[in-house]
Amino acid sequence: MDDTKKWPEVEKAATEKRRELVLQGPAVDKRISSNGGLDSSIYSLTLLNYLEVSQCPSLTEIHEDIRHLTNLQSLILCRNKLASIPNVIGNLKSLKVLDLSVNNLTVLPEGVTQLRELNTLNVSCNNLEVLPEGLSQCTKLSSINISKNRVIGFPADFYSEKLDLLSTVVASDNLIEELSGEIHKLAALKVLDLSNNKLREIPSDLSDCPKLKEISFKGNKLNDKRLEKMVNGCQTKSILDYLRGKGRGRQGEDKGDADGGRSTDKKKRQQQRKKKEKASDEQDEVEELNKMVVRVLHVSDAPTALTVKVSAEVKDVRPYLVCCIVRGMNLKSGNALKRFLMAQTKLHDDLCGKRTIATIATHDVQQLKSPLMYDVKQPTELKIVALGRKEMTAVELIRHLHLEAEELRKQKKRQNVTGLHKYLQLLQGKPLYPCLVDAEGDVISFPPITNSEKTKIKKTTKELFVEVTSATSLQTCKDVMDALIVKMAELNKFTAEHQEEAGSDGEGGGPPVPADSSETSSQLIIQQVRTVDQDGNLKVVYPSKTDLSNDMNNLTIIW
Repeated sequence: MDDTKKWPEVEKAATEKRRELVLQGPAVDKRISSNGGLDSSIYSLTLLNYLEVSQCPSLTEIHEDIRHLTNLQSLILCRNKLASIPNVIGNLKSLKVLDLSVNNLTVLPEGVTQLRELNTLNVSCNNLEVLPEGLSQCTKLSSINISKNRVIGFPADFYSEKLDLLSTVVASDNLIEELSGEIHKLAALKVLDLSNNKLREIPSDLSDCPKLKEISFKGNKLNDKRLEKMVNGCQTKSILDYLRGKGRGRQGEDKGDADGGRSTDKKKRQQQRKKKEKASDEQDEVEELNKMVVRVLHVSDAPTALTVKVSAEVKDVRPYLVCCIVRGMNLKSGNALKRFLMAQTKLHDDLCGKRTIATIATHDVQQLKSPLMYDVKQPTELKIVALGRKEMTAVELIRHLHLEAEELRKQKKRQNVTGLHKYLQLLQGKPLYPCLVDAEGDVISFPPITNSEKTKIKKTTKELFVEVTSATSLQTCKDVMDALIVKMAELNKFTAEHQEEAGSDGEGGGPPVPADSSETSSQLIIQQVRTVDQDGNLKVVYPSKTDLSNDMNNLTIIW
């Protein structure tokens, strides 16, 4: 491998101590082809917690030096031509997401079974015939996708009570011939897809999975033709009821001591199942009522996806920025907008350390003129129509704010100041000020001071563009954005449940009118936004698979 010329993305990641690196597409593939593989310096980026190398058909192997990336939480190596994965992948003890889909793998290394933190495993669209023994050691596994391979069966230890978090098993389009009755040991199983396999029987024990909500056995030629007809047209509950009935029928046919013992065990298990099922249903109802749902729209699924370009000059001023677009936030009903603005202020005071650590800004997407540029300007050249004010330069705005602060002190006879005035010292002595500029050249954000009146959010706002900036670190921006989205989901759920009335003019004036039916849903949609450098190289995309994942049991993320 020729590493005489370092890859710019890798150098940038090293210099800026980035925690994410994404390499994909024809340009990267061309470099992989000419270099004989990835730039070896990638394996020295030990701070990385997210690494994606995708859509590179010239990538056929991963070097064993990947063992050095011990902070990785997500490793995405999909849509390449990988023929093997080194066994040292087991050294990545922090790994939560492993995506090896759409490659040429014929075997998975045993090292995968050493990934104790693994939550999601996707090895679909390969040439696998077997899965490694020992997957039961991955006790935090919640989702596994092995669809479109040549797998003939699950390893014996896969049916293990240790996998008590495993809720989704997708194994369609394989050559699986048997599903063991031990499947009932997977107590958390909610989704099971075994469509288009070689199954002849479906064990009645499947009906003992207390949380099972969705099953698919279409495309299997079952011995029980009635059951075959059911799996091709009936709901999950009907199929499970039928399997349950078959299980009871077989109990009645059991003869002899040995059979009697099995029958007794079966009856006990049936009783336990009913108790668990009832408790599980009640628990699920409570959980579902309390959970908030956030759906993430991938940037590739949005044909007009918004991108923010970042100038090199911000590096010495306020270098870190993450953005996203939020849809489905109901600001129209009652005091929803007021509650949201108050929550934003509280985050500024607490998590953002009174804006010294990070600053949040929200905009009405309908008023944005893209593309956007995150840049710096001299204080005399930066002009903005600040919220509730006329257009003025940053120098004039800060002078006005200082005068207002002095007047407030005199009127209220106190040393503390409120509002924007308490953030003025954050820019003191700075030769350049950071700003977000739209396609018309207008400054729409001046962190950490204010937003523009041009993109101000109102009760009528349907989509929000959200930005978080910081001089501290990229992870700080992400943590703040995570917290903001959780708070938005909480507020939206509260608004939906209370169904307040909305002002007819969108600003609270006029007689109140009932909220639209579309405003009673609390689900948020988060559209990813990319920030790129001036050459178009990706700096960060938010949210990624590692975001919105820490201690958020009350939040359901749908990717």
